[in-house]
Amino acid sequence: MPGQIWSRFLGWDRHTRRGHHDRSGWWDDSRLRLLPSYRDDSIQSAIPAHTVTEVALRIRHLIEECVPCELKPEQVTCPHSKVITPKVIQAAREAGGTENGACVVFCLLINKRWWRHQALIELWDADLHYLRATACEVLAKLLIESEDDVEYLLHSVLLKRYSILVNGRPTHPLNVIEKAVDLHALRVIGSSGYQKCINFLWRGWLVQDENDPATFVDYKDKDNTSYCAHLDPNRMRAPMYQNATQMLISFAYLGLYTVAMNTVNGDGGIDFVEVFLYLFTLGFICDEITKFWKAGYHILNYWNAFNSILYGLLATSFVFRCIALGYPQGDPNGFRHHYSALSYSFLAVSAPMFWARLLLYLDSYRFFGAMLVVLKVMMKESLIFFALLGVIIVGFLQAFIGLDYADDREVEDIYFIIQSMANAVMQSPDFSGFERFQPPFGLILYYCFTFVVMVILLNILIALYNSAYEDIYENANDEYLAMFAQKTMTFVRAPDENVFIPPFNLIEIFVLAIPLEWWMAKRTYERLNDVVMGVIYSPLLLISAYFEMRWAEGIRLNRARGDADDDTIEEWEQALGHINLESDGWKKKVDDAKSNLEIEPAVAEIRQLKDEVAELKKLIATLHRVLGEAKGESKGESAEA
Repeated sequence: MPGQIWSRFLGWDRHTRRGHHDRSGWWDDSRLRLLPSYRDDSIQSAIPAHTVTEVALRIRHLIEECVPCELKPEQVTCPHSKVITPKVIQAAREAGGTENGACVVFCLLINKRWWRHQALIELWDADLHYLRATACEVLAKLLIESEDDVEYLLHSVLLKRYSILVNGRPTHPLNVIEKAVDLHALRVIGSSGYQKCINFLWRGWLVQDENDPATFVDYKDKDNTSYCAHLDPNRMRAPMYQNATQMLISFAYLGLYTVAMNTVNGDGGIDFVEVFLYLFTLGFICDEITKFWKAGYHILNYWNAFNSILYGLLATSFVFRCIALGYPQGDPNGFRHHYSALSYSFLAVSAPMFWARLLLYLDSYRFFGAMLVVLKVMMKESLIFFALLGVIIVGFLQAFIGLDYADDREVEDIYFIIQSMANAVMQSPDFSGFERFQPPFGLILYYCFTFVVMVILLNILIALYNSAYEDIYENANDEYLAMFAQKTMTFVRAPDENVFIPPFNLIEIFVLAIPLEWWMAKRTYERLNDVVMGVIYSPLLLISAYFEMRWAEGIRLNRARGDADDDTIEEWEQALGHINLESDGWKKKVDDAKSNLEIEPAVAEIRQLKDEVAELKKLIATLHRVLGEAKGESKGESAEA
């Protein structure tokens, strides 16, 4: 029983209690993983792992033969490639045969990872291996976009989970949606079929089956126009609603912080606004601990570190406030005022992080999402600068300390040295004061340090930032789609059975799980959770049910026309049905005027010239035959005469 309580406290849900984080075959995805993966022994590959491995090896042989040597990347990625031809696409589609064709796209992504790994261990052929990895991605994109059966594409190709054999053991089953995000496969993520699937997952039109977490099923009330049918607390499992709730809570969190900072309590007491502020913080801390416990170190990223620092500052502020409350008011020694002021100081320095934290929940909008992608890449690129800077600073710091020690056998100016070096890094060097460091050595050394930092290293950092900015904005749309897919998968990949978004997770822990779960019947406990979630999220559910009712009406209209559920009628489509482009001859004119992009202009000219030469040869042969017959007739007439 206590184990159930602690498992609930740590966030284990119905789907993850039965297993643990994947350790077998851990190296399968750890090199390139962007999202945490979860282990559930009940989840099995839709196709036996040995069969999927065989299909993957067939794909590998196909790629080796189609890309036998280094080529220009454009020859593989161009729309009408002479390398990835329709025959190659058809061969890839048939690699799985008639029964196992659904795993071909997954096998292409597996081959992409294989080729990228081989490029790292065989640097002499890295360009060839990277090109083959690109060919795998191009083939996967073409197969997704050429699939006409949407139901088969979504449920079998993209969302079914598959495994391969590694060291004779099957790996943890993954689907194409997860694998593409892990590999940052921008071409696959940017394909229309993939984005349709992400859109359905984001809206909650595709949900995990309650009885089989490895299977995704259609939301049964997607086309139900009844308002009450959508007042379901389980709809909060949809990523769209979770993201909206998190955004609203984040604004409320910022509002509490602003009020707390603008109403400083002179007596050092804690008012109700600060109580709610610290309760929110406790909920967020519990959520971070839960994520780390469930996903391991793979969950750690920039935002986790950012939030951890923010919550650490707030926790420190709370500790100092509690220490201040331990002293009586009017303390003659002033300890209560001192610790209270120290508490507000920690609270004040966290203000920039509070406002920057909003970007974490605004990244679903394209403007903020693209900007955050650029910032993330810039931060990664800056690691090179800070690595070089660290080595340079340690070397020059040791030199300055040595000069100071050689002067009077004591190190007295360590604070001055560190401050002056920091000013040089911030492009505000101060050369005064280094004359006393064993002149002229100290001044010359500081000039060298300033030159290395300000002229060389900072320009390297600017070049890295500029390169990162250009690389991202060349693929800004695909990068944003990849970020959005990653955000969606953080909600979908291992969702909780009961969605309690911080700080509401405190209600789940201290009101439901600890006092009730260990003795209450499972069905009763689940019903109680639904009631509590319905009360907590009732304002949002009342609004979301209205929009879902309107979407259901649109879905029914689309199905009546024979269109897809998410189809919309644009302005140019409204009038398109009132004209007939074939009857007025316009279609024929366009067909005669358009160019054939599948054939190069020079090749088309040569083919035309070849046809003309063949026609000329026929004319000459006909003329030769006619002249021969005429000559024979004239000889016969002369003989008779």
